[in-house]
Parts: sequence; C-alpha cells; structure tokens
Amino acid sequence: MIQPQAIDPIPEETVRVARAAFPKGNLYMTMRDEIGTLYNDQDFEALFPTLGQPAFSPWRLALVCVMQYIEDMTDRQA
Repeated sequence: MIQPQAIDPIPEETVRVARAAFPKGNLYMTMRDEIGTLYNDQDFEALFPTLGQPAFSPWRLALVCVMQYIEDMTDRQA
C-alpha cells in the first residue's frame, strides 16, 4: 500500500548553506534546480497493492538508486 507523500520545498536556510558551501553548485544542486522533482509517489502507484503495510516512499528509493549509480556505490554503501 502506498500513501503518497508530498515533496516539501527545500528550507531557505538549507538553500543558503548549500549555496555558501558550493558557490558553483554541484551535480545534485543542478539536478534539483534544472529538473526539479524527478519522481513522485504517483509515478509508482500502480506497482503497489491497495492493502497491507504502507511502503517506504518509492520516489526516495528511486532517487537513491540514481545517486548510487552516479557515485558508483555498492548497495551497502548507498
């Protein structure tokens, strides 16, 4: 069972600190700035049963897989 979760905007303080730490940006900041939200729960809704325990948000899992691939990490590292 999936209970869609809204993707909250990035807090202003987090944006400020990230821009201070990475004035030229980085891959993940660019992804968010240029593409915005890559996935949302509705993209995966058909893959989940209507009954049972709530699933971990699939958009988060999908994003972890993308970042894991980019960083060339093992499943354990991710």
